Amino acid sequence: MPHIFDAEVVSAILRHMNGDHTDDNLLIARAFSPEGGDEITDAVMTGLDGEAGVWDITRAGVVTELRVPWPGGAITERPAVRREVVALYDLACERLGVEPRPHA
Repeated sequence: MPHIFDAEVVSAILRHMNGDHTDDNLLIARAFSPEGGDEITDAVMTGLDGEAGVWDITRAGVVTELRVPWPGGAITERPAVRREVVALYDLACERLGVEPRPHA
C-alpha cells in the first residue's frame, strides 16, 4: 500500500504545482500519457501518494486521469516529492526533446 501524505502537505504541493508550474504539468502529461491522437491541452495535478503523482489531463475536451509513478521508486517523506517531480520534469524534457531549464 502506498504511503499517504497528510492532506495539508498534498494541498500545499498541489497549490504550488498548479499555481507555479502549469507548463511543467502539461509537459509531464504530454510525455507520460499513452498515445491518444488528440493533443493534451490541459493538465492539473490533482493528487499524489508515495508511489505516483496524479494529473487530470484534457484531450479534445475530455478529462481523464493520468497516474505517473515516481522515477526513483516509492517515497515516504515530503522533500522526496520535490526530487521526484523534478525527475519527472527532466524525463519529460528528454522524451519530448525539450531543453530543460536549470533547477534552483
